[in-house]
Amino acid sequence: MPSFIDGPTFRSLLRPSTNGRRTKISDSGGGGGGGGLFKMFKLMPMLSSGCKMVALLGRHNRALLADHATTVTLFGHRRGRVSLAIHEDTRSPPLFLIELPMLTSALHREISSGMVKLALESDTRSARRRLVEEYVWAVYCNGRKAGYAIRRKEASDDERHVLRLLRGVSMGAGVLPAAPEKEGGVPAGPDGELTYVRARVERVVGSKDSEAFYMINPEEGGTAGDNSGPGGGGAPELSIFLVRMK
Repeated sequence: MPSFIDGPTFRSLLRPSTNGRRTKISDSGGGGGGGGLFKMFKLMPMLSSGCKMVALLGRHNRALLADHATTVTLFGHRRGRVSLAIHEDTRSPPLFLIELPMLTSALHREISSGMVKLALESDTRSARRRLVEEYVWAVYCNGRKAGYAIRRKEASDDERHVLRLLRGVSMGAGVLPAAPEKEGGVPAGPDGELTYVRARVERVVGSKDSEAFYMINPEEGGTAGDNSGPGGGGAPELSIFLVRMK
């Protein structure tokens, strides 16, 4: 069976929807240069001092977001695997959580190109499950197959630590302090550093078997339906596709 990234289901998520909303966003740093959020991520070694601020934000009981926009978080230890979390509300457990079959360092290399497209394909099908409730996924990054992953039903201690620290963060990139060893975390040090990228996204539902998440431009406030402005017509820095094969 051919992969969905070569088929019409994937292409349909890239086309304008029938209600006139478009699925691309403006990106003043489009192409290989990288825009606002990824540019911030490239300064990550300089952001370590922000760990204290993030830790303080994580202590709040409510998220410091103006609304309940969907957010996507990519995080992991520098020499470990990267996890993907999708939230409808950062004060609640993630809607979708999975450890991707790729190292965080590999994701960093893709980010340096200025654009990341993650495509997750599920071959299983159940009438009782929503798309985000499927378990087994084939993962592609920028068109290359990375392997297979299984959606987590519950977050690990390390993942809960990260999501707790980022509870009040709407978007950004940087380095987080590792969880204390007594809480099941990895010891601090080069291997214990946690890096993250969090972005607000527009969720585009193609059908019950296909959804896409397009990063909202942090510099211009553009959404997936906004192609106006200096960077009009550019592709989003981060796009995530979930598709269930028919």
